Amino acid sequence: MARRYDPDRRQRIIDAAIAVVGERGIAGLSHRAVAAAADVPLGSTTYHFATLDELLSAALRQVNGEWMADFARWVDGIDPAAPLADEVAALVEGTLAGDRSRVELEYELYLAALRHEAVRPIAAECLDEMVRLLGRRIGDERTARAVVAFTDGLVLQHLLTGQPFEPAVVRDGLAGVLG
Repeated sequence: MARRYDPDRRQRIIDAAIAVVGERGIAGLSHRAVAAAADVPLGSTTYHFATLDELLSAALRQVNGEWMADFARWVDGIDPAAPLADEVAALVEGTLAGDRSRVELEYELYLAALRHEAVRPIAAECLDEMVRLLGRRIGDERTARAVVAFTDGLVLQHLLTGQPFEPAVVRDGLAGVLG
């Protein structure tokens, strides 16, 4: 029996892993679940990704790439005349607006680094790149790191508590952090 040429299979497996995590969480991620979601033989998932950490890493890299593209667009759009706190409030508001399933997936994959050591460098790279991009735009990497940490914590708290978003709280809180 000839092998079927399927150049998109690896990408379909990554997309399926992301979908599985989105539907079932990290605990639901398995080669079997991903193979079923990608409509590929189980052996294909283990051929392309020998371990679940490899698969999780590929999924996180893809999700981070999408997030970083959005973040870079936001950084490029920062109005230098506007207070940074207002710009950050707009970022958080946009992140939390509407369907939160994408941002919940992003954080689920991001926080997987707590339990999956192989994924930690990918999460750290994303944070460092956010700091680099924002630091270049505002001229201060220390401030950028504080803003990124504040924003991460704020978004995560809103996701966990479901509290309504209040831009004034972000502006006041960030003003306190920045001094």
